[in-house]
Amino acid sequence: MSKVKISVAKGDGIGPEIMDAVLSIFDAAKTPLEYEFVDMGKGVYDKGFTTGMTDDAKISVEQTGILFKGPMETPKGGGVKSINVTARKTWNTHSNIRKFKSIKGVDTVFSKAGIPIDITIVRENIEDTYGGIEHYMTKDVAVSRRIISRPGSEQVIRSAFETALKEGYKKVTCGHKANIMKLTDGMFLDTFYRIAKEYPQLIADDVIVDALCMKLVYAPQQFECVVLTNLQGDIVSDLCAGLVGGLGFAPSANLGDHIKIFEAVHGTAPDIAGKNLANPTSLLLSGTIMLNQMGLEEFGGAIRDALIKTIDLGFHTGDFGADRSSAIGTKEFAQEIINNLDLSKIIDTDAEKYHKPTSLAQNRMMISSNDEIETVGVDLFIASEQQPAEIAEIVQAHLDSDMEVTTITNRGTQVWPSGSVFTDLVDAYVVRIEKNTTNEVKKKRFMEQAIRLYDQLNIGSIEMLITINGERKYSLAQGQKVNALS
Repeated sequence: MSKVKISVAKGDGIGPEIMDAVLSIFDAAKTPLEYEFVDMGKGVYDKGFTTGMTDDAKISVEQTGILFKGPMETPKGGGVKSINVTARKTWNTHSNIRKFKSIKGVDTVFSKAGIPIDITIVRENIEDTYGGIEHYMTKDVAVSRRIISRPGSEQVIRSAFETALKEGYKKVTCGHKANIMKLTDGMFLDTFYRIAKEYPQLIADDVIVDALCMKLVYAPQQFECVVLTNLQGDIVSDLCAGLVGGLGFAPSANLGDHIKIFEAVHGTAPDIAGKNLANPTSLLLSGTIMLNQMGLEEFGGAIRDALIKTIDLGFHTGDFGADRSSAIGTKEFAQEIINNLDLSKIIDTDAEKYHKPTSLAQNRMMISSNDEIETVGVDLFIASEQQPAEIAEIVQAHLDSDMEVTTITNRGTQVWPSGSVFTDLVDAYVVRIEKNTTNEVKKKRFMEQAIRLYDQLNIGSIEMLITINGERKYSLAQGQKVNALS
C-alpha cells in the first residue's frame, strides 16, 4: 500500500506526548501515512520566528496540504499573534468543523438523563474580530474592526450544508446576532438563506445566538448542524464541548479549499506535561476526522470504534471516568486502544489518490457581485473632550454647501442634533457628514472635506459611507433619524 505524506507538528506542553500516543495508534492500524515533522509553536517563537512557524514548516504544509497538530501556546503580550489563528488564516481554512457526540463511559448531565448528544458546529474561521485589527483611537478608547464578507460567508455556510449531508442530518441552523449587528450578521444570515435554497432536502432555520446558548443548555437534542460567525462560533463550540464531557472529547477540523488542519482544541496543560497523564482523545478523534477527509474512512472508523470500546471497558486517563483511582497513563491508554483495534474490515487502499493540494500561482480574489456602489458620505472618527454642540459648530463652519452633518455619536449613541444629557461621554466621537443633494458627489470630494477639517479636528480615521444599488449600507446611530436622501 502506497503512503501519503502529511505535515505533523507535535505542539507544546502535553502536545508531544499525546501526538506520540496518537501516531502509535495510527501505526498499529497500518494507516497509509508518512509523517513529515515540522517546527511550530512557542519554541519557534522563542527562536525569533514571529509567526510561530519556521519557513520549512510553511513549505511543508503547502506541499502536503494537510497539517496535523498538537496544542500550541502563544506567548503572552508583546502583540504576538496566536499561531493557531495565524495558521488557519494564512492557509484560508475557512470552515472549522467540531463534532460533539456522546461517548459511552464519559458521564455528563445528559448521558445520565439518557439524552444523546450529536451536534456539529461549523464556525467561520477567517474573518470577524479574529482579524485582530485593533488600535487605540484616543487615550481612553480602543477600537476593534469586525470584518464579515459575502464570499467568506458563502464558503463556511456551504461547508455547513455539505457537512449536514455527510453526517445524515436533516436540519441546518444559522446562529446569529442580526437583530443588533444588522449589516455584518445581517449579511451572514441573508447569505445563509440564499444558499439554503440549493439544499431543498434540508430544513434551514435560524436562531439568535444568545437564545441558542440557552436552548443548547436545556434542550440540545433539538439541534443537529449549526453554522456561526467566528467569535460566536468559538464560544458556542466550547459550550457544546461541555455537553459531552469537555474539550478533551472535542475533535476539530479546519477545512480549506486547498489546505486542511486537524488539531486538538484544548490547551497545552504545562502543569502535567511529561508526566504521562494527558488525555489523547481529542487529538485522536481529530485524527479520525482527518482520515475520513482523506478518504480513509475505514481506518478512521476502526480507530474510533477501538477508542469507544476502550472507554466502554473502563479504561481512561485521570481527567475522566467514574472511578478516577483506576486511571491509567497516556501511553497505557493508547496501548489499550491498540489492543481493541479490529482491522478485519480494512482493505488495501491507494492513499495517493486522495488528498493532493492544488498548486497556486497567485492569491485568489473572491468577488460575489458587480453591484453599483455610490459614496454618499463620510464618518470622521475624532478625539475630543468638547461637547457635541461645539464639535457640530466647528464642522458646520467648514462644510461645502452640498453636504451636512447628520449626526454626531459617542459609543454608537447619537448625542447631536438630539440626545440626552444623561448619556455619559468618552473622548471619542464619530461625526457623520452626508450629501444633501440628489446629485452625485464624487468620493474625492468627501476626502477633500475631511482634509479641510483635519486642521480643526483631531481626526484619527475615516470611513466612507456607501449605498449599493441605491440601498444604504451603513448603520444608523442609536436614536438617529434616517436621512431622506439615504
